[in-house]
Formats: sequence, C-alpha cells, structure tokens
Amino acid sequence: MTTITVQPEGWAKPKGYANGILASGKVLFIGGQIGWNGAQVFETNDFIGQMEQALRNILAVLEAAGGSPEHLTRLTWYVPDKKEYLDNQKAVGEAYRRVLGYHFPAMTMVVVADLIEDAAKIEIEATAVLPE
Repeated sequence: MTTITVQPEGWAKPKGYANGILASGKVLFIGGQIGWNGAQVFETNDFIGQMEQALRNILAVLEAAGGSPEHLTRLTWYVPDKKEYLDNQKAVGEAYRRVLGYHFPAMTMVVVADLIEDAAKIEIEATAVLPE
C-alpha cells in the first residue's frame, strides 16, 4: 500500500487529521462502529469510553482484514451532542492516540440528531487501504 498526505500549498497545517490522503491498494470499508463491545454490550455510558471502544472496534475489523492503523485513510465521526465532543477535546485526542497512535487520516465530524442505538454517544465509520 502506498499513501501520500495531500496538503495544498499555503494552507495551515491541520491538527489531528489530514486534508487529503492519496492511496493505492485493496480498499476496506468499515461500517459505523459504536461504543459497544463485540457482544454488542455497552460497558460504559461515558463519551470518551464509548469513543475509545468504537475506535477499538474499528481496529479489530481492520486487523481481521490484515491491516493496522497506518492503513486507515478516512474516518467519519457522528455525534449527537456537539458540546459533549467539544468539552472533551483533550481526552478525545488522548484516547485516539491510545488506540490508533499518531496516524491521522482524513476525518470529518458530523453532528446528527440521534443515533439508532439509544445508548450510543458516538458512531465512527472508516475506510482503509491495505497492501495488494
């Protein structure tokens, strides 16, 4: 797999994400993951705990396909509570780095009216490109 971070000349450097990733290889689409474990049980009602579990779920699917965090090219985050996300920015970064390290793909954060699972506080979907 080959990836190149795309950063337009003159743009401010993004913090914690990339503006663009150019990649070649096998594409893996990971469906939206929420903060429950593999048995579909929520172990916490805490935003950061659920976010970290959702990222661990993404990592589990990625590893099952033979990939690792550096193969992630895109993450789309869905949160129903913008304030909860913004109030926890430092903890979000710490939890992200615990699970995925210092690899920052292209990312989008979307504030939504609600999530399908009533107890879910966040949902994250991912795209990865693995070596041929």
